[in-house]
Amino acid sequence: MFVTKVSFGLLAMLMVFSAEGKVKHIFIYTHIHQFANYACNFFILTIITCIRFFPRSNERDYISIESRSGCYSYVGRQGYSQTVSLARNGCLYHSTVQHELLHALGFNHEQTRSDRDNHIQVIWENISDDMKYNFNKINTLNQGTPYDYSSVMQYERYAFSKNGRPTMIPIPNNNAALGTSTEMSQNDIIRINRLYQCCECSITHIHLCAPHSRTHTILTMKYNIHITFVGRLLNI
Repeated sequence: MFVTKVSFGLLAMLMVFSAEGKVKHIFIYTHIHQFANYACNFFILTIITCIRFFPRSNERDYISIESRSGCYSYVGRQGYSQTVSLARNGCLYHSTVQHELLHALGFNHEQTRSDRDNHIQVIWENISDDMKYNFNKINTLNQGTPYDYSSVMQYERYAFSKNGRPTMIPIPNNNAALGTSTEMSQNDIIRINRLYQCCECSITHIHLCAPHSRTHTILTMKYNIHITFVGRLLNI
């Protein structure tokens, strides 16, 4: 389950980069498998986006990856030390690590999208009262991409249920799979690259830059990359 401390705004979402266009991070880890999992997902993001992670030296603003209680992250840059919690027991799955890293990079939950009412029905009476904020609709920047049931940012249909009943139902197809992704979807990858202006539109890369163009398979379950990106770091 992903619990998120949320702040909003385009500035907060984009300012996760330093002035040099780099994401700063510091590792705090106690187990070799934990470090290997982080490194794998940082590597994946480096390959499929223009985002680059660098060890912190003395920068004021940075993210600190720690094994605390639960899986959580703020959304976008907060300033100073910013914790991304990935507890060793329960959070070290590719989907969870990627979910929380995408929060840090400025992405909200899929079910909070501005157009979500066209794609899911939120069953408020089934949600635990202290978790209802995770379902509040936000005026999101959707990067010209459709609502994506397979996004790594989408909760599963029983998320935070207080009575064992669904908290979300996909519409119009009630049987559609919801929140079952084990990795970033194609739309997740496209959104990152559009938000951080990683693409330079060309004949080769037009499908990544144009909102309504056809996309191709980008990842397999083993993270074999089938497409290359022409990218640049975003200076803010």
